[in-house]
Amino acid sequence: MKTNVALMMADGLEECEALNVLDVLRRAGVDVKTVSINGKSHVLGSHEIGIDCDTDIADLLADGTEAAADALDMLILPGGMPGTKYLGECEPLVKLITAMDQRGKWLGAICAAPMVYAQCGVLNGRNATCYPGCDPVLKENGAAFREDKVVIDGHVVTSRGLGTAISFGLTLIGVLLGKEKAEEIRVSIVSEDPIF
Repeated sequence: MKTNVALMMADGLEECEALNVLDVLRRAGVDVKTVSINGKSHVLGSHEIGIDCDTDIADLLADGTEAAADALDMLILPGGMPGTKYLGECEPLVKLITAMDQRGKWLGAICAAPMVYAQCGVLNGRNATCYPGCDPVLKENGAAFREDKVVIDGHVVTSRGLGTAISFGLTLIGVLLGKEKAEEIRVSIVSEDPIF
């Protein structure tokens, strides 16, 4: 099955949350593009690790927000600060999140990044998780907070932080390609992390 996934990247992101998820998804054959939101192809993470992105948000949205939402199967937001803040302030990204939510397309976020979905109204009435201390934003925006490593509710997948990134990535494989493929990748990377 052909997949089209965008992993949104901002300066100040949590590098390993992005890269661990990217790695396991690509191992599974998922077509993931890293997308910079900062107008340049390079982002600098919260631990000063530089990452070159495949494209930028202007290219992703070249044919319009609606066309991008139609084309994508999943949008993923890594956490980290101030990366999460920048993601939430990116108006084109917020519009894309809304369009994908309206279409029931998969939305994934880890660590602090579920706050972006909460502020967009995506988590209202949904179960969700996030990094400890970020949960008040989820609750204020109508989410039922859970402390599970990964939470799936409808077309939204949320996770807690760097320590849950492999489970998050494997779970994303599961929702896109099936649990059998996720289990295959889990075994191949010698992981005991659960698949949700």
